Amino acid sequence: MATVAAQQPVAPAGPPGQPDIGYLPDHDKYLARAKRRQETEKLAKTLPHGFPQQLESDLVWDGNTLAETYDWNYHLTQDDLAEIDSALQHFKSLNKPLGLIDQETFPLPQLHQTLREVSRELHHGHGFKVVRGVPVTKYTREENIIIFAGISAHVAPVRARQDSQYQGRPADVVLAHIKDVSSQVDASVIGAPSHTNEKQVFHTDSGDVIGLFALGEAAEGGQSYLSSFGKVYNEIAATRPDLIWTLSEPWAADTFGKQAKPYNLAPVIHLQPATEKDPVRVIIQYARRTFTGYWGLPRSADIPPITEAQAEALDALHFTAEKYAVSLDFHQGDIQYANNLTILHARAEFRDSAEKQRHLVRLWLRDPEYAWKTPEVLQPRWDRIYKGVTPENSVFPLEQYLRTASSSTNASAPPPVKA
Repeated sequence: MATVAAQQPVAPAGPPGQPDIGYLPDHDKYLARAKRRQETEKLAKTLPHGFPQQLESDLVWDGNTLAETYDWNYHLTQDDLAEIDSALQHFKSLNKPLGLIDQETFPLPQLHQTLREVSRELHHGHGFKVVRGVPVTKYTREENIIIFAGISAHVAPVRARQDSQYQGRPADVVLAHIKDVSSQVDASVIGAPSHTNEKQVFHTDSGDVIGLFALGEAAEGGQSYLSSFGKVYNEIAATRPDLIWTLSEPWAADTFGKQAKPYNLAPVIHLQPATEKDPVRVIIQYARRTFTGYWGLPRSADIPPITEAQAEALDALHFTAEKYAVSLDFHQGDIQYANNLTILHARAEFRDSAEKQRHLVRLWLRDPEYAWKTPEVLQPRWDRIYKGVTPENSVFPLEQYLRTASSSTNASAPPPVKA
């Protein structure tokens, strides 16, 4: 029997003056807004100072033709799988907490160099790679999580905190479950599409590298999409330079009551001029829902609204990314790694069944050897997720759980959801 999603709540309009824009992009509204603004506003015809006319590197690609020149898959061999199994048994024999999983406690002497090449590809190649073929059904839930953390320790050894509390106590929660629970909990406590089966629009997560491990696949749909922000930037810079101005100016990102400040001011894109060591880069960091709201987290009424220009820019990012995206054939046992500073990711709507359920687990990672310089305005966010994470305080939940939609709500946190 198929899982039926909860009815999406009707969200308030947000702050006074908020444009008519929702989390799910509306192409007709996008075209109408673009036409209206071009007819009624005097828009910039040149780029902001220092921003390149075009970005050029392997990170700039068109997903419609990428497979002709780049194989993003690494298929684990039988020797690899034997080495992974040996590393798993070695780690379990140590009787250490999962926070102590690293390159030494999960040794992969032969596979290590291949995984270091994966990291190089993330930072200096095409920005993503898929490691395929972990035999999920052979292992327990905990063993699969150990394997994911162990392989990832060789790709990018630093893990970020994704939540600072677990079961009511302070903790460095470093692993998250991505699964539809909308039929099991009240829609008002859902604040992110990762907890639903709804389409997830193009965005980035926090931190340098995102790792996603497929424990299970949907009965239908749920395709994973990646898109090169370099390609997106080049098209917008060539056709609508005024939107590069808009994206490079400060935006009020809603914190939904989860921080001391009601909103954070930061651009969506960040220019990093070329140095002797690195080429010019334009970094992107954004989540559409912080500007539109989502289900149980409507945009706060007491913060600045986004502008019409910002609303158009959000849709321009999504629809341009969609135009050049690559669809990954993402199956159970696959691990997808992507550079979170330049690769946008999205997900198709999906349907679960009693037999097949889409279930991913997520790590946010950093590789000190290859890491890009963090833009100064993003450093506070990087500190929140990376600073002070300790092995002893790290938690890897075995089951899905939801926090309340906002820390300002009076409701108690929902119980763990059986994953």
